[in-house]
Amino acid sequence: MYGFFNTVPASIDEAAKIDGAGHARIFFTIILRLVAPILAVVGLLSFIGTSSEFVLASVILIDPDKQTLAVGLYKFVSDEFSKNWSVFAAGAVLAAILPVALFLALQRYIVGGLTAGSVK
Repeated sequence: MYGFFNTVPASIDEAAKIDGAGHARIFFTIILRLVAPILAVVGLLSFIGTSSEFVLASVILIDPDKQTLAVGLYKFVSDEFSKNWSVFAAGAVLAAILPVALFLALQRYIVGGLTAGSVK
């Protein structure tokens, strides 16, 4: 994110200061709109990372009601004699629907940041 914030030209900040905008107004109305693509990417990756967390969730979370989806799906195939691969595969497909929907919702911010330019 640091590198993406550095790509925002300082001339935009200076022009807003000349026009009389304060620091908060510059940040919230100008800068955040220009860095929306990286915020969308970080939000998407954070959601995917926390929802599919396995290692820490399997060690720390003992209560089955509070475990992540990855730990719950692993229990279907972890038994030695009864491996429910069909239920595991169906659960994995259903688990993929929400990240795909989130990506489709955030896609306009990601693509918009690639094609839009702030200065010429």
